[in-house]
Amino acid sequence: MDTDYFQHRGINFASIIYSQERLEYLENEYRVYDDDVYLVTYPKSGTTWMMEILSLIRSNGDSTWCYKVPNYMRIPWLDVSGVGVQLVDQCESPRYLSSHLQIQLFPKSFFSSKAKVIYTARNPKDVLVSMYHYAHMSHVIKKPHGFDEFMEDFLQGRVPFGSWFDHIKGWMQMIDKENFLFVTYEDLKQDHRGTVKKICTFLGKEVDEQTINLVVEHSSFSSMKNNNMSNNSLVPDYIIDPKNNNFMRKGIVGDWQIHLTQKQREYIDIIYQEKMKDLDVKFRWDENM
Repeated sequence: MDTDYFQHRGINFASIIYSQERLEYLENEYRVYDDDVYLVTYPKSGTTWMMEILSLIRSNGDSTWCYKVPNYMRIPWLDVSGVGVQLVDQCESPRYLSSHLQIQLFPKSFFSSKAKVIYTARNPKDVLVSMYHYAHMSHVIKKPHGFDEFMEDFLQGRVPFGSWFDHIKGWMQMIDKENFLFVTYEDLKQDHRGTVKKICTFLGKEVDEQTINLVVEHSSFSSMKNNNMSNNSLVPDYIIDPKNNNFMRKGIVGDWQIHLTQKQREYIDIIYQEKMKDLDVKFRWDENM
């Protein structure tokens, strides 16, 4: 199956699940409610993991919901057209919704609301490697002809949802806002429990230690990988090839060290330093750039 992109304000989107009409509606007409919670990520940055954590926090650690309902129905995708629109419209308050949108495409009504955004980011080298593997199983990213070509497309923002650099720099404008929480994939790996507690505090959710234990237990990589409602094995065939669905591949930090040559690492480092030089925010992975 061929993958077609269309451009919306200079950013690529896969026409198979996104539409110009939906994106324009979201930006200009969609109504954000004060009790909404939005999980925002650049692709392959821990979205599925955070969806599971938020689902478990909502259910006070009870995993029943997570084993009965697919994650994309528990926390629907704001951006997706077609059936995705119905899932968003049917979502009960308080709504928990996922999005990959860059900040300039996000609903304008959000910025005058009290709604909350949890932005999850990841080392771009790991994002690159994960996205490359995902492109081989997914119909929403064009199949790469080779890693070097895909790396260049990623660094220049020619992949879906545009530039990783523009995405994170845009959302970092919110870093000091009370309704914005910045979390990294690396935070979750290093201190899963502590990060879950931080998220609960941000959401104003009072939970006991037993509940935290359950959230951590049921949002572990092994637990999610073995749960068909969480590992994306039930995603429609037109999105992911069922014969090649290894969505939850490794779930580790630093996979890029295995895949990238020294020359590729150095090249990425140069681009990273240039693109991020004006951003006054330091990330866990900066020391490896």
